[in-house]
Amino acid sequence: MNGKMSIVKKIIVYTILLLFSAAFLLPFVYMVSIALSSDATANQAAYTIFPHEFEWNNFVRIFQESNVPVWLKNSLILTVTNTVLTLISSSMVAYGFARFRAKGKNIIFMVLLSTMMIPSQVTLIPQFMIFKKLGWINTMLPLIIPNMFGSPFYIFMLRQFIMRLPISLDEAAKIDGMSYWGIYTKIILPLIKPAMAAVAIFAIMGNWNWFFEPMIYLNQTEKYPLSIGVQILSAVGHAGQLPLWNLMMAASMILVIPMILLFFLGQKQMFELDINVGSESIK
Repeated sequence: MNGKMSIVKKIIVYTILLLFSAAFLLPFVYMVSIALSSDATANQAAYTIFPHEFEWNNFVRIFQESNVPVWLKNSLILTVTNTVLTLISSSMVAYGFARFRAKGKNIIFMVLLSTMMIPSQVTLIPQFMIFKKLGWINTMLPLIIPNMFGSPFYIFMLRQFIMRLPISLDEAAKIDGMSYWGIYTKIILPLIKPAMAAVAIFAIMGNWNWFFEPMIYLNQTEKYPLSIGVQILSAVGHAGQLPLWNLMMAASMILVIPMILLFFLGQKQMFELDINVGSESIK
């Protein structure tokens, strides 16, 4: 009897989960249907939820008839550069907080974490004035240079992960004459690869979808990333006409699909990091 009840519960749970999944998946299916529609269908707005046209040429046209190649290149530059800089700087600072002994270290760490409580809108104007004085407006520098100093959130996550590693590994390496840099590069980094992979996934997703700061600091269309370029496509049509939503949705798919693939490929690392950081925080 208990076995039958368990099966019934599983069927109910899975049915509910499937219904919720279908509800969340439906907008993406609708986007695919619009992206594959013809220009005539786009002009008439005669879209269907499930695609009945398959105009794959829309993905070729979006590269030929717009600035999508330039925007895509800018997004790749921002994403790759900022992810590498964030990984290097955040891991080094996290290693210092996790292993070095210094007076006031915990106070400094609390101050670092407290910066996450400050809304970005509060510091936006002062940052803009600083970058303007430096002559960095309308360049990639305001979007790249701050990543050289780490991210409080990523520093916290990596510190928690490093603190789970036995301190005896460091002590044995010191006895063998290894420097702090050697311990960091040859012992710590190889052991925190899962955490580094998770941080890289978060950083890639954040930089790939970055919208607000690039809109503030960049003024020329050819310098925008793809996240802003898609918005431009939705507001600009051909010869004063309404925008072709099929091409706009094709560009949106170029923006969305890499993140979907990244999530499915890296969800294991993200969940493992959440569990490890959470258990260490409880301790």
